[in-house]
Amino acid sequence: MPHTTPSTTRRSFLKTTAAASLTMASVAARADEKPKSPVVDTHMHVWAADLKKFPFARKMKAPEIPATVELLNAEMDQFGIDYCVLVQVIYHGWDNSYVAECIKRFPDRFRGHGLIDPEDPNVADKLDYWMREHQFAGMRFSPVYYRGKDDWLNARSRDPLWEKAAELGAIFNMFIASEQLPKLEEMIARHPTVPVVIDHLANTDFTVADPSVEFGKLLALAKYPQVYCKVSELNIRSPSKKFPYKDTWPWVERMYDTFGPDRLMWGTGFPGATRAQDRRPPLTDELALIREEIPFFSNEDRQKIMGINAAKLWKFGNA
Repeated sequence: MPHTTPSTTRRSFLKTTAAASLTMASVAARADEKPKSPVVDTHMHVWAADLKKFPFARKMKAPEIPATVELLNAEMDQFGIDYCVLVQVIYHGWDNSYVAECIKRFPDRFRGHGLIDPEDPNVADKLDYWMREHQFAGMRFSPVYYRGKDDWLNARSRDPLWEKAAELGAIFNMFIASEQLPKLEEMIARHPTVPVVIDHLANTDFTVADPSVEFGKLLALAKYPQVYCKVSELNIRSPSKKFPYKDTWPWVERMYDTFGPDRLMWGTGFPGATRAQDRRPPLTDELALIREEIPFFSNEDRQKIMGINAAKLWKFGNA
């Protein structure tokens, strides 16, 4: 039996105690760490490179620069974007097959919003098909392209569409002009369980002498708790077009004050090199705009707008 001196025993005891203390401290530190809040881009367009498998709609010209889901995934990894909401791009028309394939391949990372023809008498059936058969989260409608012929927006004949949305748990995304919002409000009031997300500050024109009347139509929707707004395309809404688009901040602040930080969401539009092609800021600027530039958001607000709110609505991760 080896001889053990008291000093050796004491040194061993101290080493063991120190190691245990470090382990306990490490565990305690990890327990105190707050989990990273998710980053969600709620507005992302992708389109296929294989146009034989996923053809463009008639009369649509192929963009010069690709925007495939593979390119998007690489960009998300590079910049720490956890999730994206894929919004069907107009190039593929009413055929949502490419977005369907993307969300099938990466179901944990993406949610899909398709396009369906709002004038189609069977539009409710189309919603049912894409949601049940292809796991879409909802649809995007673009009344902005129907100015002067948008009676379908509040038509009673479209109540079955909204009823189907309520049944399926669909989210409606609206690319809409500010002057069309009163018609949309009628449907929102009639169908209070259908979440509605408004794109791009309702395309309000901030170059006019007094945008308050038109912007007020968006603010009027804040009384409906199922309505959300994207803080998106400030580069387009900005009269100056100069980052960080300070001339839009008073309007963003009014939206923030009226809707609150829990119903605002961040979105960009296009991945990779297509941002510049479409005259959009680089992703670094898009991230900095919410995280650093806009001064009236608190740190908690920034986390909500950058992803927490969207993760809850679209059920990403453990939200």
